Amino acid sequence: MIDFNSKKGFICDMDGVIYHGNQVLPGAVEFVNWLQRENKEYLFLTNNSGYTPRELQQKLARMGLDVPEDHFYTSALATATFLKNQAPGCSVYAIGEAGLFNALYDAGITMNDVNPDYVVVGEGKAYSLDTVTKAVNLVLAGAKLIGANSDISGPIENGIAPGCRALVAPIELATGKQAYFCGKPNPLMMRTGLNILGCHSAEAVMVGDRMDTDVISGMESGMSTVLVLSGVSSRETISTFAYRPTVVLDGVGSIVELADGTKES
Repeated sequence: MIDFNSKKGFICDMDGVIYHGNQVLPGAVEFVNWLQRENKEYLFLTNNSGYTPRELQQKLARMGLDVPEDHFYTSALATATFLKNQAPGCSVYAIGEAGLFNALYDAGITMNDVNPDYVVVGEGKAYSLDTVTKAVNLVLAGAKLIGANSDISGPIENGIAPGCRALVAPIELATGKQAYFCGKPNPLMMRTGLNILGCHSAEAVMVGDRMDTDVISGMESGMSTVLVLSGVSSRETISTFAYRPTVVLDGVGSIVELADGTKES
């Protein structure tokens, strides 16, 4: 069990943890209120590259959650930071949404559909046979292939949607080239999250709904891990992995119940 009251920082996934689609999940409001009431350092860290931090702030506001913009970090920001550090001033051909394009532009990266240094793929409705064909030929011409994250799928209100890893796969198969993924469970993203919080890994908790991204990234970064059963992974799927979360809970509301119960006792 985790002593949540003694932990300084919380890194929390969003899809399947705080909401599904545009529906806030039970206990999410109480969890955010508890983080703020107890003066915890917290960061919502999401593999969804489609939204900007401001859009995520507004999305939660529509659900009744007041979270400042600087409490969000996305795989789009992680991707832009990676490229800026690897090849300052590089150019990319990008497939994705506003969150990815804004992050790339803010990092000084330019768009180039002729001879880019990188092909960058995130989630988005712009994904099509035409964009994939373009990406395939640019990679064959020498562009390096980057994926914003390695999620195969993600929860939505009426089921699941293909994730970035699934969207990159056709390009990998057609070119024989392997993509590099910048989002969770890449330790670069997790270290950035801890740096933003100003926390040592031993003082922090990773909260997520996926064994293959959230739990493994938290565990490999030295954090305590909470798997919530409100998203992708279930109790049945836990046994298929060689590692375990520190604790399994029904949802983030259970964190508040355990913390308050411990404090009272």
